[in-house]
Amino acid sequence: MKTAARWMAIGLLLCSGLAMALDIGGAKAQGLVGEQPDGYLGVVKATPEAVALAADINAKRREAYDAIAKKNGTTLDQVAALAGQKAIEKTASGSYVKAPNGQWVKK
Repeated sequence: MKTAARWMAIGLLLCSGLAMALDIGGAKAQGLVGEQPDGYLGVVKATPEAVALAADINAKRREAYDAIAKKNGTTLDQVAALAGQKAIEKTASGSYVKAPNGQWVKK
């Protein structure tokens, strides 16, 4: 009986992991996340999946920005701001971006 319960628990964990899988495109399309002027992904509607996705993407972005800054003799903040500007420009119509006043708006 313990073995059956263990396998059921593993199955539920695997299924919930698949259901929670969220990519940046899907999250933007659902209005869960959006681009910010600081170069990082922001959470528009806080769900556990959106928060985890934004944290993961932002950690990777920060690492990339830091490498670019070091390579070009500039600051991480300058690189991030330029990346934020470009990301907002490239954001598809209907997706969220953070306005200079701090409010989320649909582009």
